[in-house]
Parts: sequence; C-alpha cells; structure tokens
Amino acid sequence: MNRSLLILFSLLLILSCENKKRYDKSFTPFQKEMNEFFKDASISPLKEKDLKIFKGLDFFAFDSSYVVNAALTRTPEEKSFKMKTTTDRLPEYVKYGIVTFDLFGKSYNLNIYRNLDIINKEGYEDYLFLPFLDDTNGFESYGGGRYIDLDVTEEDNLVIDFNSAYNPYCTYNEKYSCPIVPRENYLSIKINAGVKAFAKD
Repeated sequence: MNRSLLILFSLLLILSCENKKRYDKSFTPFQKEMNEFFKDASISPLKEKDLKIFKGLDFFAFDSSYVVNAALTRTPEEKSFKMKTTTDRLPEYVKYGIVTFDLFGKSYNLNIYRNLDIINKEGYEDYLFLPFLDDTNGFESYGGGRYIDLDVTEEDNLVIDFNSAYNPYCTYNEKYSCPIVPRENYLSIKINAGVKAFAKD
C-alpha cells in the first residue's frame, strides 16, 4: 500500500470511529434497551418480516424538559373496571391516583392505573401503568397514544420521564391485545419525547 492510500485509509478509520462514538452517545440507556429488546427474535413484538430489516426504533431526541416532578394524589376508594383493548380482552384495572405536573408553563393531570390481573405476578407487584394521548398522535407518534411504566411509591410525588414513553405492541403486530388509552388521559400539548411512530414498509 502506497503512502497516499495508507493516509486515506487511516483518515477513514478515524472518521468511522468518531462517527461510531457519536452514534453510541446519541442513545440514552432507555433507547439502547428498547432497541436491544426489539432486535431479540425470542421476545421482539415485531413481525418476522419487519424483524429481518429492523435497524432501530425512531425516537425523539432526549429532552430534559419532559422529565417532570409530578404531585401524586392517591384514589384508594376507586372501584376496579374492565379496560377496553384492541381485542375482545378486558383486563381489570383500578385507578391508583392522579398525577399533576407543570409542562411549559401549564398544569396537566393524568390518571395512573394498576393492572389487577398481573399484580400478583413476580416483578409486577409495584407496577403502575400510565397511558396517555397527546397532539403528536397520528403524526410524529402512534395514533393510539403511548405508555409509560412507573413504580408504586410511598412518596406524594413521583418523577415522570416522557422520554421513556413507548408504543403499544399492537403498533408492531396486530396479534397483541393492547389497552386503549382512556380519553381523560389526553394532554392538549405535543409531547416530543419517547418513541415515535413505527414506519411500516
């Protein structure tokens, strides 16, 4: 290899490494974990044809503005109900409480739920379910809304990170039965955070 080609090869190698570093740094731990989950054929909700060409989910860029400290008002007297899903399945939920938070100068409320069908399963004893709709739905994000996973807390507040909002599995495969986001959990604002809509070929 002559000197000119050697220098060119070295430059390309350096640029490739720098780009890889930038690429790695551009993903948060949540985004990396999501992509690894979707790449794993044994657990991925993707259809086989989509899995073969899957290169990664599309995310909004991480924005700390969408990490909010929310006041939690528990609602212990709530009665359980059957939550509608995208199929005939009707899982039993109960409203655990109401979270109140400020975002870009306005105050918002969301209901937060517990799934009584899985509450006794290992790993789900403290699981809280926060589904929501917002003004990105049907455009930048999935039309049916998104979900956030949280944990039961003894505090009167909790941190909600909208950057960890993800799509229901039925976005990727209609065989899944997904809870339909209650209309009262609509936020009249664009939540430009979390997983974006899935582009199907």
